Amino acid sequence: MQDFAAIDFETANGQRSSVCSVGVVIVRNGLIANTFYSLIKPEPDYYDWFCQEVHGLTHEDTDNAPVFPDVWRQIEPLIEGLPLVAHNSPFDESCLRAVFDVYQMDYPDYKFLCTCSASRQHFGQLLPDHQLHTVAAACGYHLEHHHHALADAEACARIAIQLL
Repeated sequence: MQDFAAIDFETANGQRSSVCSVGVVIVRNGLIANTFYSLIKPEPDYYDWFCQEVHGLTHEDTDNAPVFPDVWRQIEPLIEGLPLVAHNSPFDESCLRAVFDVYQMDYPDYKFLCTCSASRQHFGQLLPDHQLHTVAAACGYHLEHHHHALADAEACARIAIQLL
């Protein structure tokens, strides 16, 4: 697969609609062509302690951030016609669907592919687990700043270039 958009969401709490950041990496002809990152004011707008521990984002980061529809208007033209790729895509796809529902936006039928599933098929039991940082390392990519949405999207893109 030569053309796709890798996407990653971080959430503020246990609600899938509570996306508080998004990273997108556009791949064209097998090369990274563009990136996009934004903080997002989550909905519902509260942070669980656990989520803060994972990604480090707080109200201070997102109180003045744009709401999801404003961010998506910037992303939509970048990903037009491309399949979306995510590591553990059921999570990211469910976040996208949930936040579209919250804002009563019409959900296009985005095609999602999963690098976690691809890793399980490709590596099987050769890896101790199929977490993003483990799979990235197995593909020769060192993931710095794990759980930063853009860093995770880039790692996903690097995996997808090799495995999909």
